Amino acid sequence: MTQVTVHVNQIDTATSEGIARNHKVFIDRPVGKGGADAGAMGGELLLMALGGCFNSNLLAAIKARDADIQDVKIEIVGTLASAPSRFSAIEMTINATAVDRAQLEKLVTISERACIVANTLRNSADSQGNALALTIKVGA
Repeated sequence: MTQVTVHVNQIDTATSEGIARNHKVFIDRPVGKGGADAGAMGGELLLMALGGCFNSNLLAAIKARDADIQDVKIEIVGTLASAPSRFSAIEMTINATAVDRAQLEKLVTISERACIVANTLRNSADSQGNALALTIKVGA
């Protein structure tokens, strides 16, 4: 079984440094929540991880098919539940310049199926069994 390992180390009272292979990112809280605002919060990084994983697969699918699709932009909106603290819904909207919208939609579907983060989140639930609503769509 293949494994992925990352490290998260304390930097100061609220800031951590995440390390994946040779890449580093700071994780922190906003000043208003007791942090130094030296990096994104963990929840924000989760949303960015979803977008980054998805886009990596989408760009690979575009390249493999030599598709005429450029300027891919993804917006991810997470809706917070009150308790337990978690995302109850995540909506990801993909916008791109595409000659063939049907091809873009097909590649979005392929990318969704290949995205480790999307596949993991899609099957997540809270302790009461409430599933996370993960929606991925192509924008107008």
